Amino acid sequence: MRIAVYCSASPSIDQKYIDLAFDIGVAIANSGADLVWGGGQISMMGAAARGARERGAKTFGVIPEKLVTVEFEDPEATEMFITSNMRTRKAKIEEISDAFIMLPGGIGTLEEFFEIWVGRKLGYHAKPVVVCDPYGTFTQLQTALDLLSSEEFIGATSNELIAWCPDIPSAIRACTL
Repeated sequence: MRIAVYCSASPSIDQKYIDLAFDIGVAIANSGADLVWGGGQISMMGAAARGARERGAKTFGVIPEKLVTVEFEDPEATEMFITSNMRTRKAKIEEISDAFIMLPGGIGTLEEFFEIWVGRKLGYHAKPVVVCDPYGTFTQLQTALDLLSSEEFIGATSNELIAWCPDIPSAIRACTL
């Protein structure tokens, strides 16, 4: 099994998020799965890959050519896929992954999450979509999505396609359902 992790590549975030990413990488490896991620070696991205490799998991990076020097392509990846752009990056991550976990991140993380969620809703895949949010970073996002659902902009079944998890163990379990 391969679990994709969407997370931040920002170098200026709180250390607790770096630790969270490392710990999710460890948990993925401990579950017997391998990691798929954005291919960077900095910030949360790099921490997730280091955590997974520390426990023996394979790591599969997917990075666009334009970001190789920005996100600093991880030379320790088991395999690195270099794509022509962000759209092909997301498609490759979807293709080679069996489940998806979103950790705290910025607009790139959110964009990846929304695209994979919409793909599941429309039946392009049936893979688990998980939000791991132990610090409540996405509480307001979840509230906003619930409001959109109550106003019938988002169908009730759409929100049911996301597993909102308060901790790493529940996020890993949600990937195997």
